[in-house]
Amino acid sequence: MKTASIITMILVSSIMIGCSTTGNFIVPDGSKLYINNSPEPVKIEANGDVTTKPFFWSATSGIPYRLEQDGKTIKEGKLQSNFRVVSIFWPPFAIIYWPMGFNSKITFDLTKDPQ
Repeated sequence: MKTASIITMILVSSIMIGCSTTGNFIVPDGSKLYINNSPEPVKIEANGDVTTKPFFWSATSGIPYRLEQDGKTIKEGKLQSNFRVVSIFWPPFAIIYWPMGFNSKITFDLTKDPQ
């Protein structure tokens, strides 16, 4: 029974890792961050982490973002992306649909220029 619980936990963890990408952000107070041309702003955790679904091959040259404050765009551009090695293994065919993610080795400081 204990082995089944461990296997279940590993599978759930693999699915979560394979189906998301996380980046760390610093944004100006009162601003909203939009990623990959989404009509809805992303949720920024208290520690600055943003977790989204991974990105298609079009994000190889960067992940589009827009920063808004008081309903006006104050900054836009592309965020550095990385190939997600996990997309080779999980979920099936993720390499086709979700190969790109945030560069997790850096903090995206959107209070400074450029990214």
